[in-house]
Amino acid sequence: MLKKLWDNYKNKNIYFIGFLYLISNVYVLLFKRDYFYAYQLLPFLLIGAYVFIYHWEYLMLFLSFITPLSISLKDLNLTEGANLSLPSEPIMAAFTLMYLIHSFIGKSDIEKNFSRHPMTILIILQTIWIFITALTSVDFIVSVKFFIARLWFVVSCYFIVFYLFKNRGMILPFIISYLLSLLVVCIYTIYHHATYGFDHKSADWVMSPFYNDHTAYGAALGIFLPFAFAMIFFRKFNPFVRLIFVFVFVFMLFALVLSYARAAWLSLAVAFLVFITWLLRIRFFPLLFGFISVLIVVFAFQEELLYLAGKNTTDAEEGLWNNVKSISNISSDASNLERLNRWSCAVRMWADKPFLGWGPGTYMFNYASYQLSKEKTIISTNFGTNGNAHSEYLGPLVEQGILGLIFMLVMLFMITYYGYKIFYNEKNPDDKVFFAGIFLGLFSYFIHGFINNFLDTDKLSLPFWAFVCLIVIFDLKQKNNEKIFG
Repeated sequence: MLKKLWDNYKNKNIYFIGFLYLISNVYVLLFKRDYFYAYQLLPFLLIGAYVFIYHWEYLMLFLSFITPLSISLKDLNLTEGANLSLPSEPIMAAFTLMYLIHSFIGKSDIEKNFSRHPMTILIILQTIWIFITALTSVDFIVSVKFFIARLWFVVSCYFIVFYLFKNRGMILPFIISYLLSLLVVCIYTIYHHATYGFDHKSADWVMSPFYNDHTAYGAALGIFLPFAFAMIFFRKFNPFVRLIFVFVFVFMLFALVLSYARAAWLSLAVAFLVFITWLLRIRFFPLLFGFISVLIVVFAFQEELLYLAGKNTTDAEEGLWNNVKSISNISSDASNLERLNRWSCAVRMWADKPFLGWGPGTYMFNYASYQLSKEKTIISTNFGTNGNAHSEYLGPLVEQGILGLIFMLVMLFMITYYGYKIFYNEKNPDDKVFFAGIFLGLFSYFIHGFINNFLDTDKLSLPFWAFVCLIVIFDLKQKNNEKIFG
């Protein structure tokens, strides 16, 4: 009804609101001068509200673009406690609130084939389990904050994105919006890094304040590099646009190398191996059987393999090639050893609370007492200042119990299964190329997740959940014999 009234009297409403703002501005200037500058934000808030109600799809494109450029309250020195990324997370929260209200009054209009898809059901069950473990947490406030943040990540970047992508013409603009913004961050980072002579130590933080460290920055590059490469072969684009993507891919690859993000290098290498299996037409289940066989062999000879890895003393700070060789250095590399320390703490903590866990987001505040002196490194801390469990799998295990780990492993299994199934069944060349870029980028993050975890941040949650949504969309469209890019 409000929308109809507005549409009927749109011009009169605009003039009236403008006149009202002018009068109220004079009043504030004369009698409430301390609030005058803050009051000037009101037009922007009203414009934002109008766009949110009438042109929400453009706000979603803005969200995609602004997320890599968003800056946290801590980086702005505005808080020492609860953190928030501006302006991306408030926009995500607003979309989530809108979606929940519509769902509550029965007007969410979610499609049954999407709501009943196994991936959607899994995500809903995982979110419910996070809520349950938040209620039983050792730190209720921390866990509730974690749950609320996860809720607005999932709702805005998976469910709302599905509504956006119902208009197929919005898929490429949404992804490219994030990519363009990420390129801006790359330019800033490389320029900033150059002022320090591209040395190894400064590579850890030169992308600040946009990404908190080089591992998160590398993870984002790892997600979008396969997409950029795929677009080179996307026939829907003209040759000039495809040539631009050649330069984009090369530039992003250069940025990734300079990031010294070894986990991102490794994850992309594994994603490339998946691409090789596609070329060889190897099916998913034989590959899964082979992978399980390798795991059994590794477990059987773990002592011998650890002995060999322990002989690797290559220093990561002695050049690019040495960075690659140092990935398996568990004898002197402080970063690798600290991960082993965090993972060991996670397993010991899980043993104490195996089913419900300690509560979402609580690992970093409780792992200190679980450290063994022989496993500590020069970068170990007892104050929770250096992050969490460094794993998308062990983190949920310790914080959400055994089901937390199972949910993540089942999601990895399902995404990989759908990836092989959809790629082999896809007939449309452009759809196939696009899907390959999306899946390989998403898969690289799942591999990266064994070493780091960033799904508690807006920077990685947006592409992660949006790419998961695209996997579901491709699965549904194949069942209906549709094309994404006809």
